[in-house]
Amino acid sequence: MKINCNYLNLDENYLFQKVNERISSFRIKNKKSKIINLGIGDVKFPLPMSVIESCVKSSYEMASRDTFRGYGPNGGYSFLKEKIQEDYNSKGIHVELDEIFISDGAKSDMSNILDIFSRDNVCLIPDPVYPVYLDTNIMDGRKIIFLNASEENNFLPEPYTELKADIIYICSPNNPTGAVYSKLQLKKWVDFANNRNAVILFDSAYESFISEEELPKSIFEIEGSNSCAIEFKSFSKAAGFTGMRCGYTIIFKELIRENISLNSLWDRRHSTKFNGVPYIIQRAAEASLSSKGKEDYKNILLYYKENARIISDVLADISIEFFGGKNSPYIWLKCPNKMKSWDFFDYLLENLNIVGTPGSGFGKNGEYYFRLSCFGEREEILAASKKLKDMPF
Repeated sequence: MKINCNYLNLDENYLFQKVNERISSFRIKNKKSKIINLGIGDVKFPLPMSVIESCVKSSYEMASRDTFRGYGPNGGYSFLKEKIQEDYNSKGIHVELDEIFISDGAKSDMSNILDIFSRDNVCLIPDPVYPVYLDTNIMDGRKIIFLNASEENNFLPEPYTELKADIIYICSPNNPTGAVYSKLQLKKWVDFANNRNAVILFDSAYESFISEEELPKSIFEIEGSNSCAIEFKSFSKAAGFTGMRCGYTIIFKELIRENISLNSLWDRRHSTKFNGVPYIIQRAAEASLSSKGKEDYKNILLYYKENARIISDVLADISIEFFGGKNSPYIWLKCPNKMKSWDFFDYLLENLNIVGTPGSGFGKNGEYYFRLSCFGEREEILAASKKLKDMPF
């Protein structure tokens, strides 16, 4: 018996595990200190009644012989797929129901999708970006190359002629920087992938936070993307489902490599290795996409966006340079006095009792940067803003 030695190449702890360990250590030493956590991007609002009522109704259905549900369809129930289909239609994108796969979240799907790709493929990952992309490819032993995202390119790197990659990760709006690709910029990536015969893994988990109408919310708004891209979406942030777990992946049947439809490969993987999302959760997700649900969530999203505005205004007042916050729930700031990101983490925690996320956890280009999440109660956001404004820098 041999273990997968690729796991030994990972950092000992996952980024947010490291953050939580430092918080726990601080709490032991400072039991009376109240911490304002703007680190992990977890939602704060309870689910709206439109979703709760659907949960209750579907729960009672499980108590009746006539409406009880056992194993569901492998790719998800058609009632939820049809709502997702309607949502894409509103963007001018037509997707068939069998091109939609319901799952327990974008994080799971973006990890599991690697099963359908050879480990000989070269993976291209922007730096900085969500650490799961890197870790899951390290686990597979896949060759990884990095694409530098920096202030010079507005954290939106573009392809270049000498670049050679088979699997390309794009996160827009980006976690952690909050940067969003334009249609023209995405077109460059789509053309590159089609010419290279590569595949784009497009993470649009935060598309509901895009405020500027001209910015694309789906890569499938770009001509030619159906044949080179896979899109991952989540109800976690858009619908507050971090405790419910539901998402979906879109793979068009025309995405073909080596004469094989990747839709068929993912369908086979999905049906073999995934038991499906519970019926009650899928009914809740359906309710979140109803007209009433969308209206409920519109107000919640506005609340989080206002949180971002409040923090942005304070950072501007104290002359700390930052990015994001407008089309994203995250603010990406430059650490004052050229402090390293973990040093700034310790400073905020010990002196202001504020928790954020060190930029170096998202890649080497994240050093000297810091991420603040706007998923917080307004009282906490205002308190943190006041503390930041009084920060002695």
